[in-house]
Amino acid sequence: MTLRGVMLDLDGTVYHGENPLPGAVEAVSRLRERGFSLCFFSNNPLHDGAAYVERLQSMGVDARPGEACSSAVVTREYVDSEHAGDDVFVVGSEALRDYIADTAATVVTEPEDADVLLGSWTDEFHYRDMVDALRAVDDGTTFLGTDPDTTFPDGDGNPQPGSGAIIGAIAGVVEREPDRILGKPSTVAAKAALERLSHPAAECLVVGDRLNTDIRMGEQAGMQTALVRSGVTDERRLAESDVTPDYVIDSVADIDSVLDTA
Repeated sequence: MTLRGVMLDLDGTVYHGENPLPGAVEAVSRLRERGFSLCFFSNNPLHDGAAYVERLQSMGVDARPGEACSSAVVTREYVDSEHAGDDVFVVGSEALRDYIADTAATVVTEPEDADVLLGSWTDEFHYRDMVDALRAVDDGTTFLGTDPDTTFPDGDGNPQPGSGAIIGAIAGVVEREPDRILGKPSTVAAKAALERLSHPAAECLVVGDRLNTDIRMGEQAGMQTALVRSGVTDERRLAESDVTPDYVIDSVADIDSVLDTA
């Protein structure tokens, strides 16, 4: 079936930190020339789609309003839709609290008031946050996470602990797994990406560097998948994974080799 839409991961696929990866700017331009719908999708829970469009444009990438999404966006949309009127206690960044405050839910500061506990990345994660999580969770509390990424790359490509590490610490102390994790590879994230691409899943390609998020989401949603070697996945991880990409390329600069054969 003919491809009509391409979802591009960001960190490790289009850029590292503030620097576009070699050939990424040109690759996006070629996708434009070939008429593909684009969605730029990050699992980073700190920024919304508008911020990512602005960031990409500052690097010279031809990103346009409405084309970018993130785990922060899908979390905000999910909470607004599924937890309107609920009280949400956030273990995460101030930016995420602001996103949730802009929904039909209410952000609370006392964990005992929580209907929903939301876990995410913060560089201020502390023992007291685990204490708060214990106070927040009971049999009636919904436990959500923004994204499963245990690490993310810094500006030099070195790994740092991510949301998944914090959510895992919370899950360990409350002795309960999250009811839902909302970033890639969730069905919520796939739906958000496909809505922005405006094409059926079978006509869309996911390009990313993570097998357990980017490629797994595409595989589960019925999209075609292309793994890039420019991020976190090495040959050992690829060989040991239960997720098999349709294509493996060195970087997004080689995207034409996929498009010409897909």
